[in-house]
Amino acid sequence: MPRPPVMEDVARLARVSHQTVSRVLNAHPHVSARTRLRVERAIADLGYRRNTAARSLVTRRSQVIGVLGAGMGQYGPAHTLLGVQHAARGHGYSVSVANLSSVTPAGIRDALEHFMVQSVDGIVVIAPHQAMLASLRGLAGSTPLVAVGFSAGERLSTAAVDQRAGAALVVQHLLDLGHRTIAHVSGPPDWIDAAARVDGWRRTLEQAGLQGAPLLEGDWSAGSGYRAGLALAVEGTATAVFAANDQMALGALRAFKEAGLRVPEDISVAGFDDQPEAAYVIPPLTTVKHDFELLGARCLRMLLSDMEHGPSGRASVIMPELVVRGSTAAARP
Repeated sequence: MPRPPVMEDVARLARVSHQTVSRVLNAHPHVSARTRLRVERAIADLGYRRNTAARSLVTRRSQVIGVLGAGMGQYGPAHTLLGVQHAARGHGYSVSVANLSSVTPAGIRDALEHFMVQSVDGIVVIAPHQAMLASLRGLAGSTPLVAVGFSAGERLSTAAVDQRAGAALVVQHLLDLGHRTIAHVSGPPDWIDAAARVDGWRRTLEQAGLQGAPLLEGDWSAGSGYRAGLALAVEGTATAVFAANDQMALGALRAFKEAGLRVPEDISVAGFDDQPEAAYVIPPLTTVKHDFELLGARCLRMLLSDMEHGPSGRASVIMPELVVRGSTAAARP
């Protein structure tokens, strides 16, 4: 039975040094595109697979990143995880995921202990909940950790989308269209992102001299948006609605249709996240776009840096952008 190919075989076929093959495998930046392509072709032709056990003995690293998440069924956390996984693979790491069904101190402790047993090299936290924030602030340990979605203190590096800025973009757009009663359907109050979007909505209205707009609490689901839409249709004062995610906005669209309200002629609707379906509903949904996979990739790069150089306590913020479509229009005079 022939032996499996080793790194020296790749180097020989690609006509490069053993060190160059190692640089390509470890995504080292100082390799020319032509050389990198030649090495990658040799790896594919030979069917080479790196010996992660041997590499771990040399580097004293497991080549595993732990991801501690909650609400991973939601669009944002799920696609942030995809970004982390894709970036991790590109740097030769695998990902171990612990998804909390409820964010409790015991659940967080058990997940972190699970990662310690696996000897993960670092941990990414994708769980922007108030309970998680409190736990991370008290976390002390030698394993590098990066938190996605919030700032948890000087000892932790963080990566986040500016949620307040995104909410302000939506509300200012609606104000510019002449709307003065802009309702908000929020996410669950224990989600930090939801609270930040409420704050951005409220502050932007206050800066325009407006107060008292309806605030209805949702749970990120289309069903909660539908129920909020029905309530707003009965209440009858809002001329525009900003939902804290696209799913709730889609639920509101159906509610307004059933209530005999035309969107955007009678009431404008905007969401948040720019899910793929948002461009294809009727009418297409105005929303806030932010790149979740970029967020995950940036978080992974920060973690790798902290693993190499020690905790930096850096904060990386990604600015969202407004995508205007047919669900918003000028307020009726």
